[in-house]
This record gives sequence, C-alpha cells and structure tokens, in this order.
Amino acid sequence: MRSFFIAAWLLIAPFMAFAQEHIPVIEDYQNFLKSKTMVVLDGVALSEFNGVIEDVVNRAWTITPFEIITSKEFEKLKNDPSLSFLLTSTVTFHKDKTKARYKFLSLLMGEQKATVRTMPDLCSLPLSYLQVESDSYNYKLEAFLLFIQNHVKNVIENEKLIGENALKHYNNKEKGALANKVLYLTKEDLAKDVSTEKAIAAVYPYEFKIVTREEIAEAIASRDPKVVFLHKVGPEGTRIRARVYKLLVGAADSQLYYFNYLMMDNAKDDAFQLKDFKKLK
Repeated sequence: MRSFFIAAWLLIAPFMAFAQEHIPVIEDYQNFLKSKTMVVLDGVALSEFNGVIEDVVNRAWTITPFEIITSKEFEKLKNDPSLSFLLTSTVTFHKDKTKARYKFLSLLMGEQKATVRTMPDLCSLPLSYLQVESDSYNYKLEAFLLFIQNHVKNVIENEKLIGENALKHYNNKEKGALANKVLYLTKEDLAKDVSTEKAIAAVYPYEFKIVTREEIAEAIASRDPKVVFLHKVGPEGTRIRARVYKLLVGAADSQLYYFNYLMMDNAKDDAFQLKDFKKLK
C-alpha cells in the first residue's frame, strides 16, 4: 500500500522507503490490534511537527495503546513484531522515472531484521513533496489519524482493501455520497478554470465553500460532520514535477470520499481540476 501512504516524523537523515516493498496480509492487521503503537518523533531540532503530532495523537489515537519515542529509539525497537510504528518517511517511486521524493505518513508493523521499506505497511498517506513546508499539512493531521484507524477496521472487515491500489476502493461510494456534505476548498489548490464559485457551481452539483486553511483546521478540530475537505499534494512551485495526489477527507467521519493522482505534464496540473469535479458526480 506504499503507493499511497507512510507514518513517522522526518529526521535529519530521513527514513527512506521505496514504494511497494511489502504489501501486508490480513494477519498483519490482526496483529496490529494487539500491538502497542510507537509514535516516532522528527529528529530535527525545533520541529513544529513534533508539537502538533504529540497533541493530535493524545487527542485522536484510540485504536491501540501508544507511546511517543525518538528516531533513535525507533532503530532499537523496529525489530519487535509486537510493536507498530506511526511515522513519516521519505518515499520514492522507481517506476515513475523521476527524482521526486515525498513525505508520507505511515503505519508500519515491526518485524525481525526490519527496514522501513520492508516493514508491513498497513496504511500510508501522502503528506507533501519533500521540499514543501509542513504547515501545508500539519493542520490536517488529526483527520489523517482518524482515517488511518478507520482504514484498519475496514480492512479487517474487507480484505479487498489490501493491495497496491487499496485506497482507490474508497472511490466506489454510492452515488450522491457528497450530497449532504459541504466541500471545503482552498483557492490555491484549484485550477484557474474552476477557481471561482460560479465556475465550480457550473460543474459540481452539491454545496461547497472556498475557505482558508484556518477554516479547515476549525472544521477538523470541531469534527464538523458536514465538512469534507480537499488535501492536494503537489510540488507547490518547486522544480520537481511528478505526482499530484488529490484526496477528499471527511472532517469528522474519517472517510475518504475521493482518491486520485496523476503525473504532471506542466505546472497547471498541480491543482484540483475540472475533470476531478466531474468525477464527483
């Protein structure tokens, strides 16, 4: 499942992972429910991420007992199969033939002789390109942790959610799943031809708002049951051009309403586009 996500917190020498080294099996998920989850802090001094993740985990992580550890402690503990690990890592995709590196948030199982790229990857979510600042996703972390926990429960009930394209299964929702939701979008994430309320209303039949990051953070903090927000992962003006991920996530119900990615051809592809809105119908 590493084609989508990974969890930890970036280090001075970041954890490196190469996509699809180890797809988990159902027993890995069952073992996770009996594990203790070690939340791995960023090794960078004065990391804003560390303060955010400690607060969010204490508030939102309920599926297993947990403990917050350092990156050095992770190296000592990763071989223990009774432990699971929530961390950020640096992910590359060999088949993409680019030099792009991404930050993923991942839930991994410990195993003997473990490396990050071979540990069973229970769930991984793209956070950003490596060069993009963490303030582009820190305010969304609580919703991501809720989704990861919910995904584990879904897999236990439906093994079809295991695999390289597991997250695309969430696109198969019933027609009108967004009909009673308010879609929160930030203007900077929208393509130019759908960057106004008038343009969006012409192609999207349900309620939406163009909002600020702060308004999305407030909806997540209050777990507003009406709100679904866009999380876009792109180069954000950096020189590397590769994948653009697009996720629609429920602020309260920890559901994934839409998942897709494309390879960029030019700078304008780094956006939520007209064709994405059409798919939501």
